[in-house]
Amino acid sequence: MRTKIIAGNWKMNKTLDEAKALTAEVIALTSEVKGNARIILCVPFPYLLATKTQLGNSQVQVGAQNCSEHDAGAYTGEVSASMLKSIGIPYVILGH
Repeated sequence: MRTKIIAGNWKMNKTLDEAKALTAEVIALTSEVKGNARIILCVPFPYLLATKTQLGNSQVQVGAQNCSEHDAGAYTGEVSASMLKSIGIPYVILGH
């Protein structure tokens, strides 16, 4: 059976406190989801580590909203896949 992926993001919205409140709601609303589904919350870059920590052992996982096509270089404001991997972010939304 294929794994179903349920992913969502809130674009460039929310303060950190609002992000924490929404993450808490998502954890509560998904706590009883059963079956073959992966739930991923893709958050703005500044909130990745805070959200990852808050999600803890919940079934919700964290992802980024984008990443650069470049591995490294003079690309101000860009984030590479290797940078995301280095902080334990396994998912990213691309091409949206």
